[in-house]
Amino acid sequence: MTDVGPSSPSSSPPPWATPQTAQALLASIVESSEDAIVSKTLEGRITSWNRGAERLFGFTAAEAIGQPITIVIPEELRGEERAILQRLRQGERIEHYETVRQRKDGRRIEISLTISPLRDAAGTIFGASKVARDIGAQKEAERALIDADRRKDEFLALLAHELRNPLGPIRHAVNIIRSQPATAAELEWAVNIIDRQTAHMTRLVDDLLDVSRITRGRIELRRERVDVGAVLRNAVEANRAMIEKSGHHLTMDLPLAEPLYVDGDAARLTQVFANLIDNAAKYTDPGGRITVGARRDGPTVTIGVTDSGIGIPAEEMPRVFEMFTQASQPLERSKGGLGVGLALVERLVRLHGGTVTARSEGPGKGSEFIVQLPNAGQRSPVAPERAVVERPALDHRCRILVVDDNHDAADSLAMLLRLSGHDVRTAHDGPEAVAALSAFQPDVALLDLGMPGMTGYELAGAIRRQPNGRDIVLVAVTGWGQEDYRHKSKEAGFDHHLTKPVEFDVLQAVLKQVTSCLPEGRLAAR
Repeated sequence: MTDVGPSSPSSSPPPWATPQTAQALLASIVESSEDAIVSKTLEGRITSWNRGAERLFGFTAAEAIGQPITIVIPEELRGEERAILQRLRQGERIEHYETVRQRKDGRRIEISLTISPLRDAAGTIFGASKVARDIGAQKEAERALIDADRRKDEFLALLAHELRNPLGPIRHAVNIIRSQPATAAELEWAVNIIDRQTAHMTRLVDDLLDVSRITRGRIELRRERVDVGAVLRNAVEANRAMIEKSGHHLTMDLPLAEPLYVDGDAARLTQVFANLIDNAAKYTDPGGRITVGARRDGPTVTIGVTDSGIGIPAEEMPRVFEMFTQASQPLERSKGGLGVGLALVERLVRLHGGTVTARSEGPGKGSEFIVQLPNAGQRSPVAPERAVVERPALDHRCRILVVDDNHDAADSLAMLLRLSGHDVRTAHDGPEAVAALSAFQPDVALLDLGMPGMTGYELAGAIRRQPNGRDIVLVAVTGWGQEDYRHKSKEAGFDHHLTKPVEFDVLQAVLKQVTSCLPEGRLAAR
C-alpha cells in the first residue's frame, strides 16, 4: 500500500525552506523592491545598493558601493548622519525619519527613512540597513492642503471684512434717519448710502454664488447673437460712477465700420467686462487711464481692458484667475473685494468657448486683460417684431402673510407691502403662521425657508393641507438661491422662489399675477 500521509521527520525539507534558498529569496525581494534598500558600515560606507536605490538617487550600484553615504546627503544636513550612526551603535532602530536627500543630478528629494542596526551571529552591531521611500508627492499634497487651509482662513477674514465694511455706513445712515429733525437732504443722503452699500453686499454674494454654480455646472447660457459694442458700453455704464469718482480717463476703441458679433449670453458677457473694468478702476490710482477696445482677429473677436494701475507681480501672474486671489498690496492701497471677480471672468469666458489672459510688466506698470471669443460673423439677422401687449395697470391689493423668524426682516418687508396698499400680517414661526391662516385667509404667503422648529418647506406642506390652502400663492423668500434649493422649494409646493435681498419690483410683479387679489377699494367687501 502506498503511504500518502504526512512526510516523516527523516524526509528532506522542501527546496524553498533551505537557508540558501531563503537567502536568495530575500535578496530577490530586496532587489525588486520599489523602495531604496541600502546597507552601510558603522563608519557610513555603502556596502549594498538595490535597484530601488538606483532609481531614487540616480547612482548605479557600481558607483555607490564603497562610497560614503554622504554622497546623497546635502552638505548642510550631514550632521544628521553623525547623529544617526551614534544611535545605531547604541542598538536603536530609527523609524519613518523624514528628511531631504540629494540625487546624483543635484535635485533634492523628500524621503522617509527607516534604519535598523545589523548584528552578527554574536549579536555585535557591525552596520546598518536603511529603507528610503520617496515622499515628495505626499509632502506636496500636505503643503497644498496647508496652503488651501491658509487661503480659506484668509478668505473668511476677508469676507468678514468686506461684509462689515458696508454695515458701518448703513448703521450711520439709520441713525441719521432716526435723528430728529433730519432734513430732506439728510434723509436722501442716508437712503442713498443704504442703497449703495446693500447693492455692494449683494454683488459680493452674487459673485460667490455664480462661481459656485459654474464650478458645479449649474449655469446655463441664454445664447443669442450679441453685439460686442453694446455689451462693452453696458459694462462701462455699470462702472460709470466709480470711474468718474476716481477721475479716470476712459477711452473706448471700437470698430466704426461695422459691429462685431459673438454668440453668447449678453447678460453674462456684460458681467465679464463689468468685472474687468471694475478691476481696472479699483486698482488704478485717481486720474489713471483705462482703455476698452475690441477688434476682429479672423475667426475670433479680441476684447482688451487695459489700465495704468498697480500692475501684477510676475510671481503672482500664474494664480491671477484662481479663486480668492488678490495681488499683494499695502493695506492703505487695498480696494476691497473677495478675490472672486477674475475667477468668475475666467469661468464665464470658458463657458463661451473663449479664453482670457492677463499681461503686466510688473508692479506700477499697469495691466491688460485680453478676452478672445469666437466670431459670430458680420451679417446681423433681422429680429422678428414682437407684439408688445400692455397690461392694464390694475392696482391690486392682496392679503399677504409674511413669515420669517428674523423679526426685522419680517417687519420691514411687511411695512413696504403696507405702504404699497396691501393688507399684511406677520408671523415669526411655523405654528404661529398656521394659526393665522383661518383668521386672516391670505392670498399670498411669503415664507422664509430656514426657520427653526418648522422649516419653510414643512410650513408649505402644512399650508397646502389646510382648507383652501391649495389656493394660496406660496413664495419662498430666502438666502438660499442655488438650483438645488429652488428645485426643493418647487417640490414642497412653492409657486415662486425669491432670494434675499428681494428686489421689491420683482415681488410686486409676482403679486400682480395673483388673480385672487382685488383692485383697490374692493378688498373690504370680500
